[in-house]
Amino acid sequence: MSILITGGAGYIGSHLAHALNAAGEPAVVLDNLATGFRSAVPDNVPLVLGSIGNVALVRSLIADYRIKSIFHCAAATSVPESVSDPIFYYGNNTVASLALAEAAVAEGVEHFIFSSTAAVYGSPKFNPVSEDAPTLPVSPYGSSKLMAEIMIGDIAAVHHISYAALRYFNVAGADPGLRTGQSASNATNLIKAAVQAALGLRTQLQIFGNDYDTPDGTCIRDYIHVSDLVSAHIGTLDYLRQGGDNVTLNCGYGHGYSVLEVIEAVKRVSGTDFPVLSSERRAGDLAAVVADISCLNRLLRWKPAYDDLDTIISHALAWEKILLNRSSAAEAAV
Repeated sequence: MSILITGGAGYIGSHLAHALNAAGEPAVVLDNLATGFRSAVPDNVPLVLGSIGNVALVRSLIADYRIKSIFHCAAATSVPESVSDPIFYYGNNTVASLALAEAAVAEGVEHFIFSSTAAVYGSPKFNPVSEDAPTLPVSPYGSSKLMAEIMIGDIAAVHHISYAALRYFNVAGADPGLRTGQSASNATNLIKAAVQAALGLRTQLQIFGNDYDTPDGTCIRDYIHVSDLVSAHIGTLDYLRQGGDNVTLNCGYGHGYSVLEVIEAVKRVSGTDFPVLSSERRAGDLAAVVADISCLNRLLRWKPAYDDLDTIISHALAWEKILLNRSSAAEAAV
């Protein structure tokens, strides 16, 4: 029996594939490679090319690999892009997730773990924000994920499938062993962008809004190392396998950093200065979002290993250097 990872050639999914592989858990990846990379998947983990919205393909895949658990990581994740192209986001994140859930139920999958987002909360009145806070998303991205949560939760309530929604806060960093990392060149994650600026891959770094109601005027986010997020996934699967109830869990550290604090940390860790330009606010951005992780800690006894901003940045920097070296080698070979 295997574990299916949708989006397993992407940033978070590939880290999960490596972690499961290292733990001896048979896994298979389903990815259309729209934003993922074949090279990110471990060599001995099967990669099936295709869409999660293709019910016939997914049902066949589940049957062929005797899949009993699904980590559903496939999604489009840019808030600004969702504002400009809501049709794509609802189709990709909501409608396709319903098709995946339909296939999972039809083939007797037992555990379904969904990658959700803190964007479902919108602009919370209180921080840290707990799982029972009102869900009032302010972007199509957040709405598309919330709709998927509701649909899959309703399905799990009446079918023999256990379900967890993991609401990610801001995921950053890279595999400490540098087997995989955030490889998309156009990623909008602040730490990724700042590291690229430190390496000269961007001429400057933009700050989108410096007039928020925060101590320094810039947005505050709860940054979680991708490897700690993966350990929360594996802990959640163990919880469901042991008969745990359907659950929604925040995934963060319970404290945040402002945009300016992150930029100063990147400059410190990299030993490099770079230009920073202030721009207008982006649609859909929120002043501050920090996770209440008491539920995660209580149910899973989860203990993060990389809760340190400089460590997160150092791993992101090391991975970006690998990508830069690969690009230079490829250019030299032409």
